[in-house]
Amino acid sequence: MSSMFCFQCEQTAGGKGCTVSGVCGKKPVVANKQDTLMGALVGLARAAEGKATPKHADELMVNGLFATITNVNFDPSRIDELIDGAREAKIALGEAEDLEPRLLWEGDGDTVSLRSTLLLGLRGMAAYAHHASALGKEDPEVTAWFYKGMRAIGEERTVNEWLDLLMEFGHINLKCMELLDAANTDAFGHPVPTKVTTHIEKGPFIVVSGHDLLDLKHLLEQTEGRGVNVYTHGEMLPAHGYPVLQAYPHLKGNFGTAWQNQQRELDGIPAPILFTTNCLMPPRTSYADRVFTTSVVGYPDMTHIQDAKNGPKDFSSIIDKALQLGGWPEDKPLTGINGGSTLITGFARNTVLSAADKIVEAVKLGAIKHFFLVGGCDGAKAGRNYYTEFVKKTPSDTVVLTLACGKFRFNDLDLGEIGGLPRIMDMGQCNDAYSAIQVALSLAEAFKCDVNALPLTLVLSWYEQKAVCILLTLLALGVNDIYIGPSIPAFFSENVLNVLVERFGLKPISTPERDLAAILE
Repeated sequence: MSSMFCFQCEQTAGGKGCTVSGVCGKKPVVANKQDTLMGALVGLARAAEGKATPKHADELMVNGLFATITNVNFDPSRIDELIDGAREAKIALGEAEDLEPRLLWEGDGDTVSLRSTLLLGLRGMAAYAHHASALGKEDPEVTAWFYKGMRAIGEERTVNEWLDLLMEFGHINLKCMELLDAANTDAFGHPVPTKVTTHIEKGPFIVVSGHDLLDLKHLLEQTEGRGVNVYTHGEMLPAHGYPVLQAYPHLKGNFGTAWQNQQRELDGIPAPILFTTNCLMPPRTSYADRVFTTSVVGYPDMTHIQDAKNGPKDFSSIIDKALQLGGWPEDKPLTGINGGSTLITGFARNTVLSAADKIVEAVKLGAIKHFFLVGGCDGAKAGRNYYTEFVKKTPSDTVVLTLACGKFRFNDLDLGEIGGLPRIMDMGQCNDAYSAIQVALSLAEAFKCDVNALPLTLVLSWYEQKAVCILLTLLALGVNDIYIGPSIPAFFSENVLNVLVERFGLKPISTPERDLAAILE
C-alpha cells in the first residue's frame, strides 16, 4: 500500500497523522505491516482467553507491541516474522479472528481516541516488560493484562468504560515499572550520584544507545582488555550511576545529546554504534556501515546482532569494527546543548529518599520552596526549548528533578546547590519513572499529606508511547494538575482532552514565565 495512518508520536504530520510517510522515517509498507501485526496480536489475545499461555506466546505479545514503538523497527521482514509467529501461536491456542487493521483507526472520534490511548500505552508497557524479562523478572498479572488489553482493542465500550479501563491499565503499568525497577537494582545495584564527562578519548570506541543495561554489561565484559572504550548515548546515560557498571573503567562517558540529534552527531563518526532498544533514526550514508542493531530494533541492511540461545550475545563483530575504525587520533571535546561538559546522574529513589529528612527540613525552613519534575521525551519539533527556558527560570530556592531524554535540554546546566544537594537531579531513564513516583509518594507520607498537596509540580514532555503509559499511571494514582507539552497528542480527541482536563486538571503548557507564575503564586 502507498498510504498509511500513524499518529502515535508528537511529531506526527500536521499534528493530525502521517498518511504518506512517517515523520520518523517509517515507510507505508512498514506502517501497514505493523497494523497487521496489531490485528494478529488481537487475534492471539482472543484465542488465549481463559487459557494458560506458553512462554513463546507471551514473548511474541510483548515483543510485537514493543517493535511498533516509534523509532524501534523499520525492517519489514522482521515485522513479517512477528506476524507469522503471532498467527502460529494463535492457531496453537485455538480458533480466533484477527482484527482487521483498518478497525484500529476507524470509528467514532472519541472511541478511536480512547482505543488508541490504550494501545499506545500497551506498547509503552511492553518496553518495560521486555527489559524486566531480559533480567529474569516477570509478573503473571502483568503478562495476563497484555492479553486483556489487546482483546479490549477489538471490543466496543462506552467512553466511561474506556476511561475505567485506562485507569486499570495505569495501575497495572505501575506494577510493571516496579518489576523493572527490581530487575535493574537487583542486577546492577542502586544508582548513586555520578559525574559523567562528555569528552571522548582518542582511540577505538563504541557508542551504545537505547535502554538495555544488560546488553551494555555484556558488551563491557567482552571489550575488557581489548583497548576499546565504551560511551553511552541518549537514554543509556543513567547507566553510569549503577555500581556494577561503574566497575568497568572503560565505560568512559556520554556521547552526544538526545536521540533526535543523532543524524548530525553521528555523521562521520569513526566508531560503531549499537542500538539496543528504540530511538533509532534512519542512518545517514556517512555512518550507515557502522550501525549495529539488536533485540527488537531493526533497519533494512543494517547488521543485526542476534539473541543467543544460551548465554550473552556475541558482540565480536562490533568490537572488530571499533578496532578497524580506530576512533579519533586525538581527544575530542564535546558538550551538551548549552555548552556544559559534565553531566550528573544517579539520583534514583534510594539516593533521594536517603536524604528525605534533609529535604523535609529544608522545605519546613523555607530553603526549598518548590520541586519541579521536568521530564519526559525529547524531540525535534519546534517548541521544545520551552523546557530549557523553564528550568533556567526556576527560582534558586527550587529543585528540578528530571528523567528520560527530555533532560538533555538542560542537564548540562549548572544551577548550583541547595543544602549540599544539586538543584538538578537526574533520576534516570524513562524506564525509571517508578523512582520518581516513589519519591513523590514517600515525601507525601513524610509531610503527612496527599501527593497533590506537596510543593511539587510535574512538567512533562511527550513524544512516544512510554510517555503515554507513564501519564496513565500518574492519572490512575490521582496526580492532578500535570503540565504537558509541547503539543497535545493527536490521539486525544477534543472531547477526551476536555474530560482529562476536567477530571485531572491536565494542563497544556503555555510559556515558561506564565506557567511558573501560575505554579508559584
